[in-house]
Amino acid sequence: MSFALVVALLAWLAWWLGEWQFDRLEERQARNAVIERNETAPVTPAGELTGPGGEVEPDDEWRVVTATGTYAVDDTVIVRYRTRDGASGVDVVVPLVTDSGAALLVDRGWVASDNRGADAGDVPAPPSGDVTVTGWLRRDATGDSTVVTDGSTRSISSDRIGEALGQEVYGGFVDLRSEDPPPEQPLARTDLPELDNGPHFFYGLQWWFFGVLALFGFGYLARDERRGSPGRGRSSGERGQKVRIIPPSTGTITPVRNDAAGESRKAATRPNSSGSP
Repeated sequence: MSFALVVALLAWLAWWLGEWQFDRLEERQARNAVIERNETAPVTPAGELTGPGGEVEPDDEWRVVTATGTYAVDDTVIVRYRTRDGASGVDVVVPLVTDSGAALLVDRGWVASDNRGADAGDVPAPPSGDVTVTGWLRRDATGDSTVVTDGSTRSISSDRIGEALGQEVYGGFVDLRSEDPPPEQPLARTDLPELDNGPHFFYGLQWWFFGVLALFGFGYLARDERRGSPGRGRSSGERGQKVRIIPPSTGTITPVRNDAAGESRKAATRPNSSGSP
């Protein structure tokens, strides 16, 4: 009974994991549709899609936006643990202070470094003076990874960075695509995500297959156990080796006659010895 419960639990878990993978597939397809639609939309001023203390709507993520302001280099925030092509590095986020006084967080790109992070003074400087930036509008990250400590974080949240800097900031952030004027040393730019379906469909099928396999294996073992249990189906004598009945011998011993002497010998025939007489 306990074995059956374990199998049922494993089958349910495999079904749930399969459903989870298919849900992720739907989410990825919905994200891809938003990216495909928004990357071809006209360039829009960032202030039309977000504002100080606001929030970027899901349908507006990956819209191409533009803004003009001055970089607050002293408020640079390092985003740790960002790897590219197997190399460790960091992203560099610099607030762009606009004419309204609020700052738009700009992820200027990636620079190679160890995964523990880098000091803001170690990264290439952005252009000075008034700068016009163009990039993809992104939604804030959530969770414990957004905590800002000593000018660095693991994920970008405008709320957390604004609190840490004591600066009014726009909701969301911008993944930089271009700067005008250009910097002396540009950083590695962010690329659009791959617009494929990923492995979720096949992972979902695999989990469902494992669930069916668990049920099939349990059914096979139960059937085999039932056939081999005493008192069920055939009798124990029938399940075991059949008793072999040896029929009585019907052979006879024919007496040997010595025709030359005219005598009959009634003794049973014995083989002649091959030895000396």
